[in-house]
Amino acid sequence: MNENRLRLPAEWEPQAAVLIAWPHAGTDWAERLADVETTYVALAAAVTRFQPLIIVVADDALGRHVQRRLDAAGVSPSRLRLVELPYDDTWLRDSGPITLKADGAHAQFQLTDFRFTGWGGKFGAAQDDALVAGLVQAGVFRRAAHKRIDWALEGGAIESDGAGTVLTTWRCLAQRHPQQSREAMDDVLRDGLHADRILWLDHGYLEGDDTDAHIDTLARFAPEQRIVFQACDDPADRHFEELQRMAGELAALRTEDGHPYRLYPLPWAQPILDDGRRLAASYANYLIVNGAVLVPAYGDPVDDEAARVIAAAHPDREVVQVPCRPLIWQNGSLHCITMQLPAGLVG
Repeated sequence: MNENRLRLPAEWEPQAAVLIAWPHAGTDWAERLADVETTYVALAAAVTRFQPLIIVVADDALGRHVQRRLDAAGVSPSRLRLVELPYDDTWLRDSGPITLKADGAHAQFQLTDFRFTGWGGKFGAAQDDALVAGLVQAGVFRRAAHKRIDWALEGGAIESDGAGTVLTTWRCLAQRHPQQSREAMDDVLRDGLHADRILWLDHGYLEGDDTDAHIDTLARFAPEQRIVFQACDDPADRHFEELQRMAGELAALRTEDGHPYRLYPLPWAQPILDDGRRLAASYANYLIVNGAVLVPAYGDPVDDEAARVIAAAHPDREVVQVPCRPLIWQNGSLHCITMQLPAGLVG
């Protein structure tokens, strides 16, 4: 690999920090703010065991509130940085920077800033679309070029193996760009992400997911040519046929050198309903940090089995469960609210 060429690192590569935005009464979390803050506190405590955490807050009052909550939880202030910026929502996987890296003697970075449209115009997103530029102006990054790309793409829609292969779903990108062919999208993704090849899944979705089948709810690359994916083993569940087809697609994929991937199916949680609405409880929506994997827990009997599967796919890392049931009320989970920042990027 040309060490001076930009590439999209794998999530398991060394990180400088994790980036999140704190929920507040002006976001869609207002109705259940106390519940969701318990997840954010648990996440902050888990991340800061292993590396720094950068928290975007809407104003000084929220920053003081966050600091009090995390002080009470015993979170080390030396591993926290608060940045004051406006935002519409807290799903920084989709509105945060997609960072490319060149691995030369002096690592170089590019903050790739695709257009964020609120998942195809479902929600207002003007402030979120300006978030990357705001972080740049706040001096969060060092040695990083900021490249704006006027094409809708969210970070949760792509998975990278760090070696030039990107995995995505047709359902999502066809919704974002209904007039474009797969070949045209392939070209945009390879150019914008400096990828060698794009692998597409035509099947897979979760009820309660309003991202139009983001890949990070369905299938994730893991080291040594592994793929962890959300399976469904209940023939009576309406997801069964679609996720079986997705499993078949994953089995048919080949690595760049022509070998099948090593597949790790995740167990299926029992349906979680909220006023009759099914919520998307995906175990594939986990976050990798330095030395650990943070795994969503939903209070389901298979939580521990999901953690064991993820541990097997990431054998050199500690597995930490984070309670995420409050998150899925707003149609996302642990990976969706976070964005990792590669080592060397943060000033």
